[in-house]
Amino acid sequence: MIILKSPHEIECIRKASKLTADTLSLLVEKAKPGITTLELDTIAEEYIRSHGGIPSCKGYYGFPATICASINDEVVHGIPSAKRKLKNGDVLSIDLVSAIDGYHGDSAVTIPIGHVKPDVMKLLKVTEESLFKGIEQVKVGNRIGAIGHAVQTYCEKHGYGVVRDFVGHGLGREMHEDPQIPNYGSPDQGPLMKPGMVLCIEPMITLGTHRVRVLGDDWTAVTVDGKPAAHFEHTVVVTENGPEILTMRDEPRLIK
Repeated sequence: MIILKSPHEIECIRKASKLTADTLSLLVEKAKPGITTLELDTIAEEYIRSHGGIPSCKGYYGFPATICASINDEVVHGIPSAKRKLKNGDVLSIDLVSAIDGYHGDSAVTIPIGHVKPDVMKLLKVTEESLFKGIEQVKVGNRIGAIGHAVQTYCEKHGYGVVRDFVGHGLGREMHEDPQIPNYGSPDQGPLMKPGMVLCIEPMITLGTHRVRVLGDDWTAVTVDGKPAAHFEHTVVVTENGPEILTMRDEPRLIK
């Protein structure tokens, strides 16, 4: 069931989303060669808690950390570790959810570490652009499928794989609510968008095949061909005037 949010609820989600965005901005600044993903996780948790928030992912179905930290061919749900030190040329996807007063805000970025190969940088750029292509379809009267259709069309035009196994979602008091928002499909599929819907749109795009597998830790999803992946996400509310991005950072685009 899709839960339409009241203005008060949207304001609560806006506060959590601002904290999520600010935390991600801090992590983008700190993510350099030599730092470990566990150190980044500690930075994120301390920042969230010091600003009155709760790290939503920690303990969620047993997930042990504040952030999902996925490197190179890891698509999503990588577990931070003291053994995972970032290297020049890596790409790091961070997915982060924080909560304030029982409402969540969800966002993700893929960060280039040092000097990254041009073909991988292009993947990051196109993936981030595809997120905004999807957000452009957030209009009252459009169907949810219009979002995924825009993402898929744009990314496949560049020859990239569009992951099917993980999708975007609604958000509010729960971290994952209806509707599901695939990054593929037809514009005439899915429920109609209505004012008050809060949507997490999150393209997960690969340099090769769209197929993924989950590692033995039961969390980390990797590309089956070992090629890099990128992941960008925003929390967006449907309004009568179009989309409002609740997790927009001060620097709107990470990849120039």
